[in-house]
Amino acid sequence: MRKNIKITAAAAATAALALGLSACGTDSDPAAKGETGAKTDTSKALVVAASPTPHADILNFVKKNLADEAGLKLEVKEFTDYVLPNTATENGQVDANFFQHKPYLDDFNKKNKTHIVPVVDVHLEPLGLYSKKVKDIKDIKAGQTIAVPNDTTNEGRALQLLAENGLITVKDGVGTNAKLSDITDKKGLEFKEIEAATVPRALGDVDAAVINGNYAIEADLEPGQDSLALEKAEGNPYANFLAVKEGNEEDPRVQKLAKLLNSDEVKKYIEDTYKGSIVPAFGQPAKS
Repeated sequence: MRKNIKITAAAAATAALALGLSACGTDSDPAAKGETGAKTDTSKALVVAASPTPHADILNFVKKNLADEAGLKLEVKEFTDYVLPNTATENGQVDANFFQHKPYLDDFNKKNKTHIVPVVDVHLEPLGLYSKKVKDIKDIKAGQTIAVPNDTTNEGRALQLLAENGLITVKDGVGTNAKLSDITDKKGLEFKEIEAATVPRALGDVDAAVINGNYAIEADLEPGQDSLALEKAEGNPYANFLAVKEGNEEDPRVQKLAKLLNSDEVKKYIEDTYKGSIVPAFGQPAKS
């Protein structure tokens, strides 16, 4: 899915993280237990893997403003891809992660035989269509190329956005599970599948691109203003959540963080910081 150089760098970063965390050790504490029965020292920092924006930003807000008063030690580890946060959580290299939505996690667990589960919803990042070459969606014409994320769930989500805005027609009933093969009328458009994290860098090489909200913000795009089309928040199943390996949901540190992430202070931070480009979506995650 991603370039070899990116895989190598990411793998090296994970190896370094694993070495650093293993050096810390794990002390016994009867307060919490993981899936394997090993006891967890709840006085140690909760290590959370996160995408840089907005996930790590939100976590760092909690760390700086709310965690001490709640008695929570929090450490944030930033990752720039959509695979390593889950594998690091599965392997115990980190305690939790915050970067994904339920359809992506369900697909990831199925394909990788991992056991990651959601704990609490936090926010929604509306997917958007962007272009450096056209100013209005009606200016996208036959013969032009649109880049879409290449992972299963985000590609389907992207195709649904394009269909809702009349750029393509897809098979009835496929919804956000749509694949390129489900397009029944491309209306002369071409599609380029790219890893979600690298789509913004390809924006100048295509006529338009569907970009995830967090990556749009990292690329200095303002979804609420710069997008040609933007997902609707109401009834959207793609809320991003805090997740852990199954069996660790009741870790007191995880429960403290879950409560803080759904606090009034975090709600205000999201609304004030992202101005509608990212919106609070608190509560229990959708069931599988």
